[in-house]
Amino acid sequence: MRLSYDLHIHSCLSPCGDEDMLPSNIVGMAALKELDVIAVTDHNSCGNCPAVMKLAEAYGVTAIPGMELTTEEEVHVVCLFPELDNAMEFDKYVHQCMMPFPNDEEVFGRQLFVDEDDNIIAKEPYLLINATSIDFESVHGLVTKYGGIMIPAHVDKSSTSLLSNLGFIPPDSKFTCAEVKHIGFMDKLLESNPYLKNCNIIHDSDAHYLEHIHEPEFFIEAESKDVKDILAALVRR
Repeated sequence: MRLSYDLHIHSCLSPCGDEDMLPSNIVGMAALKELDVIAVTDHNSCGNCPAVMKLAEAYGVTAIPGMELTTEEEVHVVCLFPELDNAMEFDKYVHQCMMPFPNDEEVFGRQLFVDEDDNIIAKEPYLLINATSIDFESVHGLVTKYGGIMIPAHVDKSSTSLLSNLGFIPPDSKFTCAEVKHIGFMDKLLESNPYLKNCNIIHDSDAHYLEHIHEPEFFIEAESKDVKDILAALVRR
């Protein structure tokens, strides 16, 4: 199946996410744009995934539970999981690895946990955009332990990316899918980073505002709309 996707979307739980990025609005926009598959990937948290999953089922959109993990080196990694339970167990582990630095709402914005009816059910007290104590080298094994896959986020970005923060791709890396921000510079990126030639390359919106969620212009070839089949397609060499 040829499935349109956007696998890197922030909700109102991310401090940098607009407060209009409610699960209901995200799923509704995805349905309006006729996207087949989405993932809400907030910084260091899967807290709004339950609401997203419930709403997506009602709208006929496939939602993958996920997170944008910030490693010890401040490398951003999109982590996607086959089941909500896997994602929430990973969430608990990551929370233990976070720096307990209080969020300043005046500076960074509110971090809102929301249910499927748009009710604010809690606020995250600690700033979610800080680095965790999880190093990049450990991410693949850790995410695999929870049944998920890792995708280094926006690898060509000038900050918070694998290439900007580490300066290279570790030769013992095991990831087989990577995300790029600027699809038009692929030739140059592949020339300077041969490892990526053996990876599936995806392009997501990294949306923090509703209008930035992708149109159905990027596609995955998968056996079905089942999340496990989609994840398998993403990492298949």
